[in-house]
Amino acid sequence: MNKTEIDALEQQSVFGQDAATIRESRAAIRKLAREQGIYPASIQSLYEAAGKGAYANKTVPAINVRGLTYDVARAVFRAINTHQAWACIFEIARSEMEYTVQSADEYAVSLFAAALREGYSGPVFIQADHTQVRRKMYRETPEQELNDIKKLIKDDIDAGFYNIDIDASTLVDIEKASLEEQQDKNSAITAEMTKYIRSIEPKGITVSVGGEIGEIGKGNSTVEELQAFMDTYHKYLGSGVKGISKISVQTGTSHGGVVLPDGTLAKVSIDFDTLKKLSQVARDKFGLGGAVQHGASTLPNDAFDMFPKVNTLEVHLATGFQNIIYDSPKFPQDLLGRISEDIKKRYKNEWKEGETEEQFIYKTRKKSLGDFKKELWNLPAESNKAIMQELEDQFALLFRKLAVDNTRDLVETYIKPV
Repeated sequence: MNKTEIDALEQQSVFGQDAATIRESRAAIRKLAREQGIYPASIQSLYEAAGKGAYANKTVPAINVRGLTYDVARAVFRAINTHQAWACIFEIARSEMEYTVQSADEYAVSLFAAALREGYSGPVFIQADHTQVRRKMYRETPEQELNDIKKLIKDDIDAGFYNIDIDASTLVDIEKASLEEQQDKNSAITAEMTKYIRSIEPKGITVSVGGEIGEIGKGNSTVEELQAFMDTYHKYLGSGVKGISKISVQTGTSHGGVVLPDGTLAKVSIDFDTLKKLSQVARDKFGLGGAVQHGASTLPNDAFDMFPKVNTLEVHLATGFQNIIYDSPKFPQDLLGRISEDIKKRYKNEWKEGETEEQFIYKTRKKSLGDFKKELWNLPAESNKAIMQELEDQFALLFRKLAVDNTRDLVETYIKPV
């Protein structure tokens, strides 16, 4: 199948006229991908190797592709091919799937189509980012909320998401007296979801499961909190069940960055010393691959060199790539204007008192990736080409700074097709 035919097949898999066309297109892409040696994979074995000290000072980027998924993923795979940066994760969160109007199946197939289009052959690490317990829903109907999460996990695994991040940090109760009590619900639900994942994971696959001890954007995590979470988690998990492979922590970032009244981003200072300690304790004491940093994509580029230096296992990157798309001088200005006006009308009830227009549009424009999904997928060719080159350059820079360039041999040593 030539490149034009792959493009057309992918277009049908997302925007097909009916369910049957979409289903058939996705099945065809999956079949073609398998024939080219493209397969969904768990990063579990690689992270276990990190926990044993088999490698160090490499930080795996977890890239949230929110919009223009096929074209952005193609840019990632071009950078992967050029720099042999196989230690790379694609991810999407529960909330992102909702506002970008992407199911787990659609997202995974778009990645496989992108890999196919760019001539990549090898594992594709797809991750469910922030499979999160919604605090309000849990308080009102806890059983229903947990059942909803299990359904989401089942759909993700069926689609090829063999890396699942459980986020029950929303239930950490700092009013409790001890750290163990504060982390109790977080640990219990993370353990329950771990056991559920183990019960449904495909034969021969050990899904990589992540936990989280501090809600991103809140106070910084501590070694004592990590200890309390892990001790309580193991109590609930019991024996004979493989636990989490990594732990997400908070060391100073916030999702999307902090936007100032003029629409620019405030400078953020990450506590790299704490991040280093947390990652070391996670490995040395609990056998995990290490600590994970969220909300880092809006940091200045010169900050990324620090993550591998302090042995951060994984870093999550999202909003910065969205900003490259919207803020590119090649993005059609008429479309940008329509998006801004639509945001002010459609989401006016979310406009908080005291927020400037620039702040409101910045924090809300992620939702336009779903509201204007078809228009964005069909940007003028010249605009698309220029924006995707900007993204590819950024992916390449991050691969180098995070020290995951030339990791093909490392990945092939520990990750085998099933």
